[in-house]
Amino acid sequence: MIDKRLNREMGHYRLLFFMLVGLSLGSGILVVLQADMLTKIIDGVFLGGLDVAGVEHWLYGLLGIMVLKALLIWLNEFYAHRLAVGIKSSLRERLAGHLLALGPVSIRGEQAGELISLLVEGIENIEPYFARFLPQLVIAAVVPLLILGFVVPLDATTASLLLVTAPLIPVFMILIGKMAEKLNKRQWETLSRLSAHFLDVLQGLTTLKIFGRSVEQVRVIARMSDEFRDITLSVLKVAFISALVLELVATISTALVAVTVGLRLLYYKLAFSQAFFLLLLAPEFYLPLRQLGSHFHAGMAGVSAAERIYHILAMPVGKQHHGTQKLVRQAELAIEFKQVHFGYQGGERPALAGFDLKLMPGEQVALVGASGAGKSTVANLLLGFIEPQQGEILVNGFPLSDITLASWLDQVAYLPQASHLFYGTVAENIRLGRPEASEAAVEAAAVAAGAHEFIAGLPQGYATPVGEGGHGLSGGEKRRIAIARAFLKDAPFLILDEATAGLDAKNEYELQLALKRLMTGRTVLLIAHRLSTVVHADRIVVVDQGRVAECGRHEELIGQKGLYYQLLTAFRGDV
Repeated sequence: MIDKRLNREMGHYRLLFFMLVGLSLGSGILVVLQADMLTKIIDGVFLGGLDVAGVEHWLYGLLGIMVLKALLIWLNEFYAHRLAVGIKSSLRERLAGHLLALGPVSIRGEQAGELISLLVEGIENIEPYFARFLPQLVIAAVVPLLILGFVVPLDATTASLLLVTAPLIPVFMILIGKMAEKLNKRQWETLSRLSAHFLDVLQGLTTLKIFGRSVEQVRVIARMSDEFRDITLSVLKVAFISALVLELVATISTALVAVTVGLRLLYYKLAFSQAFFLLLLAPEFYLPLRQLGSHFHAGMAGVSAAERIYHILAMPVGKQHHGTQKLVRQAELAIEFKQVHFGYQGGERPALAGFDLKLMPGEQVALVGASGAGKSTVANLLLGFIEPQQGEILVNGFPLSDITLASWLDQVAYLPQASHLFYGTVAENIRLGRPEASEAAVEAAAVAAGAHEFIAGLPQGYATPVGEGGHGLSGGEKRRIAIARAFLKDAPFLILDEATAGLDAKNEYELQLALKRLMTGRTVLLIAHRLSTVVHADRIVVVDQGRVAECGRHEELIGQKGLYYQLLTAFRGDV
């Protein structure tokens, strides 16, 4: 049940943890003092014949102990939650940072809904481990030992009973916990699948409606919800059974102590004050162990979530830009690939094998090839999502690996097939290219992208909110906002990944004009899936099996009747 990885998270919170230990120790001492004070009051009044005035000082002492005990319990709760909140925040930041460091290439096999559930619900499930289970574990270790330290010199028989019966509670807790562990893991896995599936359904709702499968998905979600309900009830059933068993063991153990103490009191082998003191301490001895059992399952839910969290954190981040040289904004950029090799899945699935390419300043180069030839890998390398496994990439003669990633990406503008718009205003989405840009600069970029006219017609102009993913805008309008971003960034190197795909003829023509303005004076890499978009490129590079197979202008490659000609013939409907 103790998770070493979670315990290591307390490294920066050792002071808080030791405060919890100290508070637990103080609570244990107060429990003994409270029992002692109450024993003196009862013994003094009923056997000693003292009146209220005679026990007044003990009554005030008892009141003070009770108030101080309540304060220590509150402080214990307060600092335990503070410890949990601090660790949660730290772990959530690390997990989010690690996901961002992994990048889109490494996490594309993960389900977005599950990751969201992990970042929110998974991290929240860890709180009971630190706020309840771990502090109670400290109390369960400290308080019974402290009480035992007072009982041993007072009565060896009672101390023996406590020593024999106390281990039964954690033993039963562990045995039942083994059974609950698998159920907790299944519960978390079921919740993760449900979250991932539900997000998938929401994102693909249009497709489901078109194919008439939305009603079927309602049944699928209902079935998964029922499965989650059943596993949750199974977890609760085990938790209730364990609570019953632990309460039963603690009650029987307390009764054994009470019987032995009572019999010896009856036969005058034990003084009343001594017997009463032992009877008061016996329930307090078992109480921390019983409470540990009740928090055991809450802590186990956190451990189950931690398994997945640490699995993600253990995913290796590919070699990143470790360069320290900052690249100032360049007027012109020349980029060269020299014998670059890269393979996915640790090199098991080769993508580039000795890839060579040189882009001259201001040159427009189109990259074409069959699916899987390595075109997208070239873009991913240039965007810093992955690093070459062999070979190097040079920027104006300097190794890209020596340049800081942030200063390099400042030189790059990227227009993918589907640019993502974030929830926010139109202006905020354009400013993604340059957050500090003025309103005049944003408007100028929109004008250059051919977006100003439709933006001005929106209800609030540039302050109009757009939904997640650009909901409320047409495909062409979203593309123009993305082009406006690139205009605003004004980077010397531009990567275009079929930025006009999926548009009607009119929108495509207008966007081609805007892109032509954007490409002027910049080094451009055009990743083409439709060969009709590369005819006017300065150079066309044909990639095959991770290598450059052909290179030249459109007319030259047609004349060679090689791979480019074959691709053109196969896709002649696009020409």
